[in-house]
Amino acid sequence: MGVGGHFWDLLKPHARFEGFNFLRNKTVAVDLSYWIVQQETAIKGYTRNPHIRLTFFRTINLFSKFGAYPVFVVDGTPSPLKSQARIVRFFRSSGIDLSNLPEAEEGVSVERNRAFMRCVEECMELLELLGMPVLKAKGEAEALCAELNREGRVDACITADSDAFLYGAQCVIKRIQPNSKEPFECYHISDIEAGLGLKRKHLIAVSLLVGNDHDLNGITGIGLDTAVRFVKTFSENEILERLHEIAREDPVVQGNDDSVGKAVCSSAEKSPKPKCPHCSHCGHPGNKKAHFQFSCEYCNSTAGQSCWQKPVGFKCYCSSCDLDRKEKEKKKNKTWQITVCRKIASQQNFPNEEIIQMYLRNNRGIDDDPYIGWANPQTEMLIDYLAYKQHWEPSYCRQRLLPLLSTIYLRHMASSPTNDLLYGQYEFHSIQRVKIRYGHEFYVVNWKKAASVCTDAVCTIPEGSDTQQESAELDESLDSLEETDVPYIHINGGGCFLSTDEDIELVQKAFPQKAGQFLKEKELKDMKKSQRKKSNLSSERTPENSESSAASRCVQVSITEFYRSSKAVCPNKLEETAVNSCGSSKTKRKDPSPRFSKSVRRRLLFD
Repeated sequence: MGVGGHFWDLLKPHARFEGFNFLRNKTVAVDLSYWIVQQETAIKGYTRNPHIRLTFFRTINLFSKFGAYPVFVVDGTPSPLKSQARIVRFFRSSGIDLSNLPEAEEGVSVERNRAFMRCVEECMELLELLGMPVLKAKGEAEALCAELNREGRVDACITADSDAFLYGAQCVIKRIQPNSKEPFECYHISDIEAGLGLKRKHLIAVSLLVGNDHDLNGITGIGLDTAVRFVKTFSENEILERLHEIAREDPVVQGNDDSVGKAVCSSAEKSPKPKCPHCSHCGHPGNKKAHFQFSCEYCNSTAGQSCWQKPVGFKCYCSSCDLDRKEKEKKKNKTWQITVCRKIASQQNFPNEEIIQMYLRNNRGIDDDPYIGWANPQTEMLIDYLAYKQHWEPSYCRQRLLPLLSTIYLRHMASSPTNDLLYGQYEFHSIQRVKIRYGHEFYVVNWKKAASVCTDAVCTIPEGSDTQQESAELDESLDSLEETDVPYIHINGGGCFLSTDEDIELVQKAFPQKAGQFLKEKELKDMKKSQRKKSNLSSERTPENSESSAASRCVQVSITEFYRSSKAVCPNKLEETAVNSCGSSKTKRKDPSPRFSKSVRRRLLFD
C-alpha cells in the first residue's frame, strides 16, 4: 500500500534500527487497520479472532515493555478515488478482465467490506476497555497519523503505508520485532532528504508518476528509478508546477520539441562546439603528418619519428574531447527528458489536482483539537469480553494483563505516591535482581501479597494458569513475538510473591528508597566478589604453594621438571664412576651401550 513501484525498497538503505528505549515515554500513533490486515494475512484460519489477539498482546507490549503511549487511529470514509482504486486492485488480484470493471459514481465513496469493519469495531471495543485513546479519521488513518506527527502531537507513526510521508509524517515505524536487540525499523524524513535528495513534494510527484492508492496506473512506461531521476532535476517548490506545464504541452501532436525543452531546462544555453582535428595514429590533437615532422607532445616522440600507435578503446582527455563528451551527455540527457515529458503529456487528466490537494491539505479526524488521554483499564469487563470472544480463562487474562497494570501502577507512584496496592492485592516488596534480555536491562521486582487479601479467591492469579490455559485452548497458536512477559508466582518464607520484569528507570522514580537499597546491596556483593578473587589470586602466587597449585591445576611448569633429562644412575656404579674420574683424562671413556638411532634413544629416555 502507498507509493507504487517497490517504494519501500528504495527507502530501505536509509532505515534506522532503534533499540528498546526508542519509544520510552513517547507518544506514538498506530494505524489500526495495518495491524488487522497484517495479522489476518499471517495467521488467518490458525487461531480464533486473530485481530483481537494481536491488538491485545501488541498493545500491552507497546505500553509495558517499550514504555510507549499508543494512540490508535482508524479509517473514516475513503475518498471516491480510493474506492475506485480498491475496486481495480480487487479485480487485478482476482484475475478478472478489467473491461468489465464497474464505474463508481462521481463523488460516491464505498465503505470497506462488512467483515473488515466488524473486526475494526471489535478492536475498538477492546482498546476502550484497555483505556487506550482511539481517534477516527475523516479519510485515511495514515493521513491523520502523519498530521499528528507533523504537528508534534505524537513522536512517531506505526504504519506500513508509505503514503504517510506524502501526508507529512516525520518518523515512520514500519516493523516491530520485540524479541530483538533493535526491535524498531524506523524511517526519518530527514534521512530520506539527505540520502535521496527527495522532499515531500518530490515524493508526491513520484507517486503521481508511478501510481499510488488513489491512482494505481500512474504514467505508462515510467518506473520508480526514472521517476526519481526526473523529479530530482527540479526543486521542491517548482516540481508540481512543472508537471502541470509539461502536461499542458503536447509534443506528439504539435511536433514541437523546443517547447518541451524549455519546460525541462529553460536556463540551458547552447554553446558552440569547437572541432579540433586528432591524429589517426595516436589519437591525440593534431595530425599524423605534423606529428612526424615536429613530434607529438602527448607521445613524447622526437621529430622525424612516428608517434605511438593508440591502443584499442583509447580515449583522448584533452579539453576539446572533454567538452565534446559533456555536450553529448547533455544532449543525451535532454533527449531522455523529452522522452519522459512526451509520456507525461500523452496521459490524460495528469496530474490529478484532487490527489495533490488530498496529500497537501489537513486531514484531521475531528474539527477541534482532540484530547488524547489514557485511562485505567476496566479489568473485570475486559476479562468478560476476552472470555466471550476468545474463550480465555479469567486467570489467563489476569496473568497477561498484569504487565500493563504494573506499568500503570509504577507511573502513578512516580507522579503521586499513594498507599494503593497493585491489582488491589500486591504491594511492592523488593528488587530481586537485574535481568538482561536482548541486550536490555530490566529489574525483576517482587510483589508481596498483602495479608488482608490472602483469602480473596476472586482476584487471585493462580500458579497453574499457564497449564489451565493450554489445556482449555488447544486451537490457539500463540506467536512468541506477540506474547507479553508472563509473571510467575513463588512462595518464600511463608509469603506469596509475584515477580515481574519492570523498567529500571521507572522503578527508581516510583520507589527510590527500594532502588537505592538494592544498588547498595549489589555494590557490596560486587566488592566482596572482587576481594575474594584477589585473595584467591594472591594465594595462588605464593612460592610455597606454587608447586602444589601447579600440580593441582595440572600445569606444566618446565619441560625438564616434567620429563627426566637422563637415565637414573644405579648406586653400585657410583664408585666406578669416581674411580674412573681419578684416572687419566686422556683415556677415552667407552660407551657400554651400543649406538641406537635418535628415535629409539628418545623413546628409551621418556619411558
